[in-house]
Amino acid sequence: MDTYRELFRTPEYPSFFATASLQVAGQTVSGLALGSLVYASTGSPLLSALAMFGPSLAQVVGALTLLSAADRVPPRAALVGLALFLGLATAAQAAPGLPTAAALALVLVQGVPSALGGGVRYGLLTDMLPRDGYLLGRSVLNMSGGVCQILGYALGGLLVAVLSARGTLLVGAGLYVLAAVVARCGLSRHPARAAGRPSPRETMRGNAALWSSVPRRYVYLALWVPNGLIVGCEALFVPYDTGHAGVLLASAALGMLAGDVLTGRFLPPRWRARLAAPLRLLLAAPYLVFALRPALPFAVAAVALASVGFSAGLLLQERLMALTPERLSGHALGLHTAGMLTMQGVGAVLAGALAQATSPGTAMTALAVASVAVTLSLGRGLKREPVSPGQPVSPEQLTSPAEPVSPPAASASAADDACTTPRPRPRTP
Repeated sequence: MDTYRELFRTPEYPSFFATASLQVAGQTVSGLALGSLVYASTGSPLLSALAMFGPSLAQVVGALTLLSAADRVPPRAALVGLALFLGLATAAQAAPGLPTAAALALVLVQGVPSALGGGVRYGLLTDMLPRDGYLLGRSVLNMSGGVCQILGYALGGLLVAVLSARGTLLVGAGLYVLAAVVARCGLSRHPARAAGRPSPRETMRGNAALWSSVPRRYVYLALWVPNGLIVGCEALFVPYDTGHAGVLLASAALGMLAGDVLTGRFLPPRWRARLAAPLRLLLAAPYLVFALRPALPFAVAAVALASVGFSAGLLLQERLMALTPERLSGHALGLHTAGMLTMQGVGAVLAGALAQATSPGTAMTALAVASVAVTLSLGRGLKREPVSPGQPVSPEQLTSPAEPVSPPAASASAADDACTTPRPRPRTP
């Protein structure tokens, strides 16, 4: 699958695309509204960052308890239910007189089931598309997310000025409800990919099996940590420049859009493994200029350039799928999404704490330095023979050279067997 036309001719993908886009729009509009509301009432950069990125931080709870359901529940019902839940929680945050503590508690409650939503959503994407189409399909979702964030932050800033922050939260709730309607009417009923009963115990066993492979472990760390630290920089845009925070956030989304277009559509396969590390360095390096508190045009240019580096995540996800058997694809992608968003929440809280102790510009610079250091430290572990999407993966590729491959014991769990005995991915039309 090489073209956007082929992608959108795939049955259900247009509805899937619309559902995901509406959820991003709802999250963007309501996040900016709640962050503005909390900052206006408290004056705290930490609480403002927590209001905008708190759901990401809470995803660690869902990742530890709910992810075994990602491959064991009907995807359409799960996506509809999650969108309705998020809409209801967002509408509750708009209640007049709601204490800030209660609004932040609802933020954290929203994050727990969202961890499951990532696994269900992207697991369903692997069902819709052939394995070699995942990079293109996911890049289009990222592009849509970038566009929705650009429009959402611009529209959100306007709505906050016109309707107030609470009115804007109700708009965000309406977008979630619309996403639920589109999912219910536009997606077909898909069976679960795996049998068995989901439980926190099964979630932990699946997480342990996925984490046990050293190559996958390095991929997960590279997906989570550099990204999360830079999102912490973005969480400080409101206290850094309250009047132009929407412009900075929109420029970040524009850079992400450009990176996804270039990487997902035009980057030749032979360049993908070579450019993953440079893109992760690009993600952080431009933020070093914030130590000088640059004028707005230079700040906007630095943020847009840095955000092109987020496209490194597409290349790492492609590698993750090549290292993961089909029956755990939803769980593996859910763990990636939950871990990434959790780290983004950690980055936001860390950024807010540093900003309160120093200044927003100083905190952004410190996080950028840390992101560069992490990327450089992971480089050696990621310098393994690249695996092409759809290429059969041997047990030796799933295990570190230091970890000899041994036959699974008779009592091994199904999740462990799945991670050591790859199954071919059936290609869908």
